[in-house]
Amino acid sequence: MDGVEHPPGQASDHSVPHPIGHWHRQHPGEVRWPVSTVVLLVVALQLALPRDLRVVLSGFNSVVELVLLVTITALNPRRINHHRTSTRVMSLALVGIMSASNIWSVVRLISALVHGGVNDASTLLISGGSIWLTNVVVFALWYWEFDRGGPGARAQARHPYPDFLFPQMTDPRYAPNHWAPSFFDYLYTSFTNASAFSPTDVMPLSRWAKFLMLIQSTVSLVTVGLVIARAVNILR
Repeated sequence: MDGVEHPPGQASDHSVPHPIGHWHRQHPGEVRWPVSTVVLLVVALQLALPRDLRVVLSGFNSVVELVLLVTITALNPRRINHHRTSTRVMSLALVGIMSASNIWSVVRLISALVHGGVNDASTLLISGGSIWLTNVVVFALWYWEFDRGGPGARAQARHPYPDFLFPQMTDPRYAPNHWAPSFFDYLYTSFTNASAFSPTDVMPLSRWAKFLMLIQSTVSLVTVGLVIARAVNILR
């Protein structure tokens, strides 16, 4: 690298190659179907919630989510190998609608728990678990959509710096040169953050990544803590 300084009197050794992070290399891109599958799962989980925990006009929201999903899939059905503004805007809108619906469900659940509106332990645990799982999937989608500009931008290596540091990025011995994170890696990151309430093996580097992980941990901690506490009281 031209920017590396050398001791006085010592010339730079251009014969020694400098390692290039995998995020500087282009890759074939991710397949679409895993993301489409989890979006369908979120829609199903939101519709399965009790009526008093669902967002107003939940049926209309689900239709909008499905229309956006079908449109995105039709425009880019197989592999996400390049950045496309239209599909990215629709993807962000889709995740935003799912996030708003889940936040509403979290608020309604907390209100019901605080005011003693839930008296059946099994219903409480199922509803709380559904909201928690939706929270995991939604934040995984946010991480996947924002990290280095989204899946298309990652495939084209358009961003010079990563937002999440995966273990495979720290040492070339841990993965082949063409390794790149897929949606499952972000889903795992979201699950561990929601379970441990802190990062585990994947470190957030940018401020937006840290902020999102902070919000997710807070929502998960409040949801799990209140649901478990209320369920224990009911079972007693």
